[in-house]
Amino acid sequence: MQNTGEKFGALRKGLLEFAILRVICTRKLYAAEMLQHLAGSEFATQEGTLYPLLSRMRRERLVDYEWQDSDAGPPRKYYRLTDRGRDALTELQGYWQHLTDTLNRLGN
Repeated sequence: MQNTGEKFGALRKGLLEFAILRVICTRKLYAAEMLQHLAGSEFATQEGTLYPLLSRMRRERLVDYEWQDSDAGPPRKYYRLTDRGRDALTELQGYWQHLTDTLNRLGN
């Protein structure tokens, strides 16, 4: 029997963008902080997955970044949601609620 992580891997991967939008919706974060936020969740991932996703999200103008100096080494790229990213997050949250409601109705 497949374990839960393998069985639902594609679903989790598809929701990772949603999770990233949620993680950075309230403040700017650099990639390592995002990975820390995700680490204890079903959305735990690695840099090799996160950076391409952030690049795509930037091309789609959902996130933007700014460089900030760091006391602990080289400057860091801090990501934040754009207005378009906030709209996308609102839309995703609404759609997620719609899906949840639909699945709950189907089970009755």
